[in-house]
Amino acid sequence: MRFVLEVDLDAGALAGERRGDELGRILRYWGGSMKQVELAPGARQDLYDSDYTAVGSWRVEPD
Repeated sequence: MRFVLEVDLDAGALAGERRGDELGRILRYWGGSMKQVELAPGARQDLYDSDYTAVGSWRVEPD
């Protein structure tokens, strides 16, 4: 299986001067939630910035 995380660095709050801070917040939040999801092929969730704008997603793909 493959875990894929994609974030658009030009979307929402990530497009601003504090891009690194915002990306860090997204990675901490979603990284911490991984223990609560079933990591099986087909699993997927959208990623949101601090303004609740969709800025990407993660997904689990079969090899």
